[in-house]
Amino acid sequence: MDRISKLPIGIIESILCFLPIQEAARTSILSREWRYHWTKIPKLVFNEYNFEVSTDSAEPSVLEQTFDKPSKRREMHKRCKFFYAIYQVLLMHEGPIHEFTLSMGVDTSCVEIDQILRHLSKKNTLKMLKLSFCAGGDVGYKLPISLFSLHQLTSLYLRGCALYQQRSFNEFGYLTTLHLEGVWMYEKMLLRLLSSCPFLKSLTLDNGSTFIYDDGHTTIVDLLECLPVIEYLYVVFSFVEDFLRWGHPKELPTALVHLKYLCIHDLSFSHIYGLPFLALLIRSSPNLEKLKLVMYDEDLEEYEMGSYTLEDYSDITLEHLNELEIIRFSDAENELDFVKLIMAKSPVLKEVWISPCYDFDKDKESEIIKILCFTPCAAPLVNIMW
Repeated sequence: MDRISKLPIGIIESILCFLPIQEAARTSILSREWRYHWTKIPKLVFNEYNFEVSTDSAEPSVLEQTFDKPSKRREMHKRCKFFYAIYQVLLMHEGPIHEFTLSMGVDTSCVEIDQILRHLSKKNTLKMLKLSFCAGGDVGYKLPISLFSLHQLTSLYLRGCALYQQRSFNEFGYLTTLHLEGVWMYEKMLLRLLSSCPFLKSLTLDNGSTFIYDDGHTTIVDLLECLPVIEYLYVVFSFVEDFLRWGHPKELPTALVHLKYLCIHDLSFSHIYGLPFLALLIRSSPNLEKLKLVMYDEDLEEYEMGSYTLEDYSDITLEHLNELEIIRFSDAENELDFVKLIMAKSPVLKEVWISPCYDFDKDKESEIIKILCFTPCAAPLVNIMW
């Protein structure tokens, strides 16, 4: 204990950051020297589900045991204790808060969360904010205007939230990482948000995000032009369909010269916009180093089907691509031909990773591996991993 107490304050605070906040607070009973160490840690993580387990000692009622479902009163009691703990920590906290994470179930509005965000905006020291909510309504928790006062943010992760803010807001001048998952917002709001992040390097548009069409004819070019310095792009294909229906040029007016990593989830080459969207990004990303595709493994509706062949994209080149990864490979239309095309057009390609869908024919597997091993490659040596 004495050896730990003699460590520099910065190291002690770093150690405490790895503990759940409840455990970090309990170190205050170790000695007088340790009484306030926990109040200075710059990273705060609050998880309602972990908190419930660690603080709930009351025996469930007979009805709760029978139906395996906590009563409404018990849930409200736990929620009140959870918010009370957060308020206590924020009131006692000294120094800057650099990272703040809040994970919980929530309805479309929550005054307590509004107050927490307002408190953090007044401190104006936050660099990373992660809000992960399990929405109780049809849409997620509606974020308050105070969110846009967090001008020091470098990373923002939002899950189960709604962004309907129509008022103007200042830019996130330091934001480099944005993760949206299960977020409800208007298309124009998304463009405004992206445009307010001039140094955004990493963007994730993950499962469940809903961009509400607002009759503005927003195109895929409008969307991608908001990302001039993007380096990492992860997008679920279904969320860009509305942007693609207003047209998709052969390549962007301004290339994504900084893009190094591209992942498209739920992509189908049979979809009317599938190959055109992929080709648009490849042609517009001259310095792409890794391409990852997670294929869509369900049947498409007839109106979603397109008729494109890879001959339409024979002009594609990937001068800097060194890794290709395809998940849920099924050898559906154009999938194998696409791999062969990439191998022929990538002079520095080093690795090709293919993970087949769960019901892939084992006999066909060895046949495809053999085909790929004898496929002409622009690179001198390519490792194919199945």
